[in-house]
Amino acid sequence: MDVPPVVMIDPIDSLRDRRADFPILGETVHGRPLVFLDSAASAQKPVQVIDAMGDAMRTQYANIHRGLHWMSERTTDVYEAVRDQVAGLIGASAREEVIFTRNSTEAINLVAYSFGSMMRPGQAVVISEMEHHANLVPWQMLRDRTGIELRVAPITDDGDIELDALERLVADGKVALVAVTHMSNVLGTVTPARQIADIAHAAGARVLFDGSQFVVHRRVDVQAIDADFYTFTGHKLYGPTGIGVLWGRRELLDAMPPFMGGGDMISSVTFERSTWANVPHKFEAGTPAIIETIGLGAAISYIEAIGYEAVAAHEAALVEYALPRLAEVPGLHVVGAPAERGGVISFTMDDVHPHDIATLLDRNGIAVRAGHHCAEPLMRRLGLSATARASFALYTTREEVDALASTLTQIRGFFV
Repeated sequence: MDVPPVVMIDPIDSLRDRRADFPILGETVHGRPLVFLDSAASAQKPVQVIDAMGDAMRTQYANIHRGLHWMSERTTDVYEAVRDQVAGLIGASAREEVIFTRNSTEAINLVAYSFGSMMRPGQAVVISEMEHHANLVPWQMLRDRTGIELRVAPITDDGDIELDALERLVADGKVALVAVTHMSNVLGTVTPARQIADIAHAAGARVLFDGSQFVVHRRVDVQAIDADFYTFTGHKLYGPTGIGVLWGRRELLDAMPPFMGGGDMISSVTFERSTWANVPHKFEAGTPAIIETIGLGAAISYIEAIGYEAVAAHEAALVEYALPRLAEVPGLHVVGAPAERGGVISFTMDDVHPHDIATLLDRNGIAVRAGHHCAEPLMRRLGLSATARASFALYTTREEVDALASTLTQIRGFFV
């Protein structure tokens, strides 16, 4: 009896059909097919998300949590169902631990203001050298407002956090919070979250992970990594702008004061005093981003239908393919060589400024990011003023990587 041959599925090609879900990928730029390699800044949106938001506005829109009429109750149910989706996505133990914000930046600011208000002079927050400004500036503001100390964990030349140094920084027991990225938006470094959490907790500190990049490419389980706070944003996860997520442990959220005051975050109000609603509503003042939240729910459904295993395999194969292809470009230098890299590659080129690289790539229909990527201290640590950055998504193909490499080779020829 003949045994049928084993057919190996290319992990990159396995998601090729999904490109049809993204209408914008059919556009042309300067007469060239669009090659979108700037998904780390903001990902494109599948038609499933676009339609879900449009349908909500056409058929079921009303303000939520307030009305007793059918349309309000229906919209409230759909909105709150997304909270359940998020809880399931990240392994939260309860839906009440999921707080909707505008983005990761607001989520981190919420923790800095609210959890930070319970800190006292003499206590400290630890961040790393590769943080996005969103996970740096709020802690500087907290330091200036309350007198706490801000400590910075160094990274290696390859772009990994120095765990021994982190352990020394928290050893005196004065650190209240360790706040680090789960995946660098510049280097693509995937940080060892559970090890970081263990170090923080052993010293009596809480830990926050900025998952803005990580949750796009890999499944996260906040229980498995033993996080205390976790943040991410919808627009990088193929959803709309204007919607982000803060997850926090219930006991911490219950103890923290509100971030903003207004409607829907109260239990009762008199002219003399107000009392607060239970979490999560205590932290969700005012009319929320209703349509955007529905869009986030559609994006989560879309990713889960594909499966994180397929997304992660696709990304890993793309990175494995892209690094040697870029190494063939004369004078090009990939920045960082972390132990584990996600789908983000920053690079420089001899005698060519990153802004010129991005401009010339754009003339060929290829979109990348150039600049300091909202990580100026990291640039200084690397001895650079800027980099160009290519970032991948589930719709990125091998041919697009080839187009990037060949066009970069042409660009190099212009300057030598």
